[in-house]
Amino acid sequence: MAATRRPTLADVAREVGVSAKTVSRVLNEDGPSSPETRQRVLAAVAKLGFQPNLMARNIRVGGPDTTIGLIVPDMGNPFFGTVAGGVEDTVRDRGLTLLVGSSSDDPERERALIQTFLARRVSMLMVVPAVGSDHAYLKTQRAAGLPLVFLDRPGAGLSADCVVSSNRAGSQEGVTHLVARGHRRIGFVGDLPTRLYTRRERLAGYRAALEDAGIAYDRSLVTGAHDQRTAAEVTTRLLALPDPPTALYAANNIMALGVVAELARTGRKDVALVTFDDLPLAEILEPALTVVAQNPAELGHAAATTALARLDGDRTRARTVTVPTTLIARGSGELPPRDRPSAQVPAPARRG
Repeated sequence: MAATRRPTLADVAREVGVSAKTVSRVLNEDGPSSPETRQRVLAAVAKLGFQPNLMARNIRVGGPDTTIGLIVPDMGNPFFGTVAGGVEDTVRDRGLTLLVGSSSDDPERERALIQTFLARRVSMLMVVPAVGSDHAYLKTQRAAGLPLVFLDRPGAGLSADCVVSSNRAGSQEGVTHLVARGHRRIGFVGDLPTRLYTRRERLAGYRAALEDAGIAYDRSLVTGAHDQRTAAEVTTRLLALPDPPTALYAANNIMALGVVAELARTGRKDVALVTFDDLPLAEILEPALTVVAQNPAELGHAAATTALARLDGDRTRARTVTVPTTLIARGSGELPPRDRPSAQVPAPARRG
């Protein structure tokens, strides 16, 4: 069976009995056309199932496409899925379509995706930078007016808008929550590599909370992992120390999944846990998981809003937007009863 050919502009023109230029004028609303001609063209478009080639059209006229590009490290991470949703919700009313690509946190793959999006003539570009990327090669595009926003982490090699969470302050609040509940030995399970911006900021918040409480920083309590499996492995190592931590602080949702899985596997209910990033069903764990919640939808919204302002002519200096985090206390940060400081039990009241 022969493949069905996609209808072309010429097919629509032939169906209506007008020139291809007339059809193009109607579809692009570029120039005069009678109401009758417009109606016949639109009816033919619907009948034939014709889809305008936006890319070809925009290359001809020299303008940007009606798409925007977003590059994330991991399409499977729900956090970045919610970020993309925040972007899409913000740009939809402007008639823009979101294109998403995954870099797998690989600088070369990220650069290839960026070049693909630029060739596609996207109207705006948003990037969660891969570790080790150098974005100096985008200076020409940036100077030419391309709206460019880095998300979750700053870019490197050029000055551009950036939208991040309050990583340091949020981590400090989460660890302070543990300190306030009597914990003095608090393990840190963070992402690798150690030069990752979010890890550095969250570790800085962890150290600040310890310093504020007069607790010495212990390097043996600080670990790193690549994924859920290695997060579980470092949890095992921490809990096997001669003087193990009574609490753990997981620096992102993937680390938290590994910690939770290992604590469940070993039946350890005597270890408190606070994590940066909320998790699905965190409230139904036993105990319910205390988290420093980011607002990924707001990160996406803020990035898209910033990019749209640039698209509309904002030429002010590059800026960083910080989206606040929220501590949600659900119980997992508490000391187990046997480790809590003894409380004075009041004497029973006399009966008169």
